[in-house]
Amino acid sequence: MTILERPETLAASGKLDRLAEVAVRVGLGLAHGQELVITAPLDALELARRITEHAYRAGASLVTTLLSDDEATLLRFHHAPEESFDKAAVWLHEGLAAAYRGGAARLAIAGGNPALLAAEDPRKVSRANMALSKAMRPALELITRHEINWTIVACATPAWARLVFPDEAETVAMQKLWDAIFAATRIDVPDPVAAWRKHAADLQQRVQFLNGRRFAALHFRGPGTDLRVGLADDHLWSGGGSTARNGIFGMPNMPTEEVFTTPHKDRADGSVKSSKPLSYQGTLIKGIAVRFEGGRVVEASAEEGEDVLRGMLDSDDGARRLGEVALVPHSSPIAQSGLLFWNTLFDENAASHIALGKAYSTCIRQGETLTTDQLAEKGANDSLIHVDWMIGSGEMDVDGVSADNVTEALMRQGEWA
Repeated sequence: MTILERPETLAASGKLDRLAEVAVRVGLGLAHGQELVITAPLDALELARRITEHAYRAGASLVTTLLSDDEATLLRFHHAPEESFDKAAVWLHEGLAAAYRGGAARLAIAGGNPALLAAEDPRKVSRANMALSKAMRPALELITRHEINWTIVACATPAWARLVFPDEAETVAMQKLWDAIFAATRIDVPDPVAAWRKHAADLQQRVQFLNGRRFAALHFRGPGTDLRVGLADDHLWSGGGSTARNGIFGMPNMPTEEVFTTPHKDRADGSVKSSKPLSYQGTLIKGIAVRFEGGRVVEASAEEGEDVLRGMLDSDDGARRLGEVALVPHSSPIAQSGLLFWNTLFDENAASHIALGKAYSTCIRQGETLTTDQLAEKGANDSLIHVDWMIGSGEMDVDGVSADNVTEALMRQGEWA
């Protein structure tokens, strides 16, 4: 390990500590006396510790960190018995759901190897993903209903850095990835907290504009894409942070450049092609192309990772329907960096995107008070999964379509019109 990638070098610059502080103060808005659950890869231990310190300084009553190990995951795929791949740690996810029901906040540190399972048996990958999705459902339900304050931040790791900067030495790749993370999360400015507050206000202005228009549908047109996405009844646009049901305001994703809402599960029609690869639970899926009829994916293919894509789509009926649609200008800082991050947290904020699977009830008027059946009546989708993938680019046009079929230009060549 050279000096460029040593955690203490990053700490000396102050930026790692600043990222931890912003994650706690802006991302979570952590309340005095609140518990915090952190999930992180082993390589993110230093950042997890700094977040823990800032959480306690903010008054956290207890911080619990759960670490994952990519190498241990590979050992399972190489040596575990066949029946292993239909199992998940249900007890762990029930415990997480219990923590959230008890008022704990959630912070996830992203940074695992996006291509970890690329060479593994796709059938085993799909089975393991299905078991994990089922186990995660109680906790995911609380998150999608925004019962708690939560956020996701990123940590540079060697495996991830090698994928983003394949032609660089590892030390240089690590430094470049850290620089990109700090820039995207507004850590490299004199007052990151003030910068985030301004950014949140800018996004909320866009949200107010879209909520005022009350479009019935969005029409996307671009290379390989001609897709009309109907919006859920009583849908609400969101972006620039939100207030959880516990009354705490935070920024669920850091970085974030999107405004998003809930599509109607039965009203997507047409074809769409991905503009960036999708990293899905350790597998890279490239060149996704799907066709929707009546809201459901009826045809699907991918240039790479097609077996895993099909396994994801077969998770349940809701996995073939949309749970989110988001607009992101091509001029977003992440897009303009010119980097492919191979990580949805970043790449979804470089391009407009859609998500297959579960909808966010908070993007329905009074959705947090509605039952699953009532949400479905509004058009909100239900599923074991929620998987974002990118469809926007500098060649994408987007129109808003009113209830009486009048169109209004929203984006031209990837930019707000």
